[in-house]
Amino acid sequence: MKEVVLGLLGLGNIGGGVWDLVREFGGEVEKRTGVKLRIKKALVLDVKIHGGKEVPDEVLTTDKNDILEDPEIQIVCEFLGGEQPAASMMLRALENGKSVVTANKMALSLHFDELRAMAGKTGAGLYYEASVGGAIPIINAIQSPLIANHIEQMMGIVNGTTNYILTRMTAEGAEYEDVLKDAQRLGLAEPDPTADVEGYDAAYKLSIAGSLAFHSRVKVENVYREGITKVSAEDIAFGREMGYVLKLLAIGKDNGDSIEARVHPVFLPADHPLARVDGSLNAVYLYGHSFKDMMLEGRGAGDAPTASAIVGDIIQAAQNAAHPMPYLREDPLPVADDWHSKYFIRMKAKDAPGVLAEVTGLLGGEGISISTMMQKGAAPDGKATLIFITHEASEKAVQRALKSMNPEICVVENVIRVEE
Repeated sequence: MKEVVLGLLGLGNIGGGVWDLVREFGGEVEKRTGVKLRIKKALVLDVKIHGGKEVPDEVLTTDKNDILEDPEIQIVCEFLGGEQPAASMMLRALENGKSVVTANKMALSLHFDELRAMAGKTGAGLYYEASVGGAIPIINAIQSPLIANHIEQMMGIVNGTTNYILTRMTAEGAEYEDVLKDAQRLGLAEPDPTADVEGYDAAYKLSIAGSLAFHSRVKVENVYREGITKVSAEDIAFGREMGYVLKLLAIGKDNGDSIEARVHPVFLPADHPLARVDGSLNAVYLYGHSFKDMMLEGRGAGDAPTASAIVGDIIQAAQNAAHPMPYLREDPLPVADDWHSKYFIRMKAKDAPGVLAEVTGLLGGEGISISTMMQKGAAPDGKATLIFITHEASEKAVQRALKSMNPEICVVENVIRVEE
């Protein structure tokens, strides 16, 4: 039996979940792995307020150095959230030769290079399975069982809040603002939901998973990001009528000489595996040259699922004689600022002869052809709703064509990419 001494930076929802899991299930983990987990210290802001059950007073501390500078503590688990002071504390732990386990996608994404470099310098481990998909073992899958593959594409529903909102909008025909208020009331969305609904959370996760999948650093500032706040019930209804389901996706593609990294709403065919992933569930779809298609699905957030992934990382860190260091190219591929996709375009257009020809002519002038078109009858103001699904086209070409349209004739109300 091997005892491993842990220090927890934070004892809120996730830290408390880890404390409870170790306390309640640690004996079974020890039987299965031969590793006994002992939590020596947990950092809190206030010793009277924390998320763990039955935590002895001697475990609680308000001094980070009781963890970072204690030579007995071998593994530091970070649950502070946000960029700082989490990143600095993780860096200090690694500098002191302590392995680090974290679920913090923001700090990890923004400071990946320096954390990775410090881990390599001191030989400490850096583990972050829970940072991308909660209990979904996507990081382990990319780094171990799928390592003998060229992963060409990954598409993921990696934010439960937005998936819940879009699922409700789809099922009920409800508008975004109404469902968001419900999600906040139920605790499924934060009082300030910006990180989720504007795609920041998914962008951090794509930065991490994309770097590993494509072995080339994908910095979060290079990820194209667009949230769900402009999506209407009308968009979703028209998409369903045309055989599509709307999801917020994190998309990464290896194009050989560049990488696509983008987060935005996507219409998927109703029979696509990701289209059926509803509620707050997460899923990641992968395509590799050898394994072909694969999808991992499960709970991407929540105290218990996240704690499960973290304890799994702790055991890995405890059992590894040498900690794995993922291979990344020294000359990272550029992240593309243009890509090809199909497009759903909804516009209000003047219901008059020649208007449709002018619109399709402007699209055609940029090499954009129409796959499907639908027109809804004219409103009292004399404007009709036109919906187009294009064939594959360049993002930049589509944006140029739409900007060239005469607002007196037609007004573009929304553009949503289509992946198949």
